[in-house]
Amino acid sequence: MTDDPAGRIVLTLDLGGVMDKAGLMDRCARDLALPEWFGRNWDALADCLSDPDLWPEGAVDRGLLVVVTGWRAYAETRPEEWQVAEEIFAEATDRGPGLFVTLGLGASSEEPPDQPG
Repeated sequence: MTDDPAGRIVLTLDLGGVMDKAGLMDRCARDLALPEWFGRNWDALADCLSDPDLWPEGAVDRGLLVVVTGWRAYAETRPEEWQVAEEIFAEATDRGPGLFVTLGLGASSEEPPDQPG
């Protein structure tokens, strides 16, 4: 968790290696620290994202930016599911004031940083 220049809390949703809906839901639960009762379905994802009570401490006042990285392989493998995911992200931003979801673009969002060797 970091801050962006606008002062929003930033969470990264890393979808690298995700190839199906179950993997997407597991990654959302992990990276977004969703509650144990998260139902791992589209409606539950929309509800959790748009519920400020589930955001990290301070995000309600400052805003929450979710940066989705590593998403291209999933989008190419499961285009119908990815379209639903994009709709869920858009719906959640409409319902949750202060929530922004953006897709990381470029090679840097698709591959982990080089590790010193």
